[in-house]
Amino acid sequence: MSLLKLIEKAALMNAVTHNGKATEKAVLGKVLAEKLQLRNNVLKVSEEIRLVLPRINKLSLDAQKSRLMQIDPNFFEEKEEAKKELPPLKNAKQGKVVLRFEPAPSGPMHIGHSFPLLLNAGYADKYDGKLIIRISDTNPAGVYKKAYDHIDEDSNWLTEDRVDEVHIQSDRMALYYNTAEELIKKDVAYICTCDPEKFKFLLSKKTACPCRTLPPAETLERWKDMFGRYIAGDAVMRIKTDLEHKNPAMRDFPVFRIAEDKHPRQGTKYRVWPLMNLAVAVDDHTLGLTHVIRGKDHADNTLRQAYIFDAMGWKKPQYIHHGRIQFTGIKISKREFLKGVKEKEYSGFDDVRLPTLKALRRRGLQPEAFRKYVIGVGPSNVDKRVSFEEFMKIIYAHNREIIDPIANRYSFVADPIEIEIPNAPKDIQEISVPISPYSGKTRQIKVNNLICIAKSDFERFYGTEIRLKDLYNIKLDTSGEFTSQPNKKIQKIQWVSKSAVKTEILMPDGTVVKGVAEPNIKKLKVGAIIQFERFGFCKLDRKLKTKQVFCFTHK
Repeated sequence: MSLLKLIEKAALMNAVTHNGKATEKAVLGKVLAEKLQLRNNVLKVSEEIRLVLPRINKLSLDAQKSRLMQIDPNFFEEKEEAKKELPPLKNAKQGKVVLRFEPAPSGPMHIGHSFPLLLNAGYADKYDGKLIIRISDTNPAGVYKKAYDHIDEDSNWLTEDRVDEVHIQSDRMALYYNTAEELIKKDVAYICTCDPEKFKFLLSKKTACPCRTLPPAETLERWKDMFGRYIAGDAVMRIKTDLEHKNPAMRDFPVFRIAEDKHPRQGTKYRVWPLMNLAVAVDDHTLGLTHVIRGKDHADNTLRQAYIFDAMGWKKPQYIHHGRIQFTGIKISKREFLKGVKEKEYSGFDDVRLPTLKALRRRGLQPEAFRKYVIGVGPSNVDKRVSFEEFMKIIYAHNREIIDPIANRYSFVADPIEIEIPNAPKDIQEISVPISPYSGKTRQIKVNNLICIAKSDFERFYGTEIRLKDLYNIKLDTSGEFTSQPNKKIQKIQWVSKSAVKTEILMPDGTVVKGVAEPNIKKLKVGAIIQFERFGFCKLDRKLKTKQVFCFTHK
């Protein structure tokens, strides 16, 4: 194929996929990618492209498609993109899979929760199964009362209402107590009153403590004493395991303790609380879990829970351990976020500076963007160490694909200064510009001889001829001088009319960009996601009497 034909084909392909307008840079890239040897003569190729582009861009979109059909009919054949799916689960039956996600109500849910929650939700979708949210609140000292509602709201938002059931562990205490008594009667559990340091020493020597050999009847009496006579630190319940186990963490681990703290939900109703492994084992059994998908940092807990399952004669679920995503460049701590909100460092858990689910939602991030990432990664058992910035770039790319086709476009100017154009054409009172490159609809913008442009643009292009985007050309001076109407290949800048709306944009770094936007934004409803042209995607946060406030989403 000759160079001109190659350029024509590349230009038509670029034009057809970009609303009828091909660009030199994109066409050059396509041509050089198809014929690598042309990279040695880029200047000549660029000259030829500049000759071909005007002819291609003058054609209507239909004419461009017709010509491209003649040159390369295969271009219009639908190419099936390989659909990314989660790998199958072992022993999973359609409609029978039951999974769970177990957050603790110690603070707001954040970006770190998104992966395990969506991984479980993804498999629930894949197998038409059940997704359970189980709130782990059996540590009364670590419970933040408002987190119960936050977990429910955030989980349903991120999974797009995929949650089937919500269970709260502190409401299930009778189940844990009944299991404790059964374990004692089976002589699998005992109440240990040894000094912790003494017990630790005996354990290191693989030696049983005196409490371990007491008969079940005496152990049951000690169990009753945990509810009255003993105080915090006096006694714990332990599971009898293999004292010779090579992993000391597996040897006679504790499953109940005494805690006198007032529980934000249960008050002082309970003082004997199950530890995580006992509560999880009981819940996984009674709720019918078929598969447990959890981080591989829980591998030891899986082994501990297996002791309880085996002792009770319960069928164990299938366990899948995935690698953790460790973020660098940001500190993710629910307690730190909670402290920051209480001390007024943050306006709330949805403060745009935070990596909480509430903040990301407020900014305009879509659940589907996170889901795409999770499905792409899957339940890999390899830990990933990634900077928060790089991770968010991936999320932003997925989010851009989702919101770009539905986000209307508007003009916004940051740090504006007013420009008068004394000789502005009097016959141009209003212009019609696309509201989106996808919808085919337009928006009307009133025009007069007073406009606002960014101070940075004024200083940068002072004394030169520039084009006011979608309007006409002016020469920037102490005022603006109209020069011509036709679109020229000169610098284009954003502008808004004098009747602009005061606008503030809250940025993720805590700064606020102040400016003005075109009057059409007055029609927007709170929550609308739009694109300020040449600035980025934003979500309308508040409509006030004197201004409108947006949250920045991403470029």
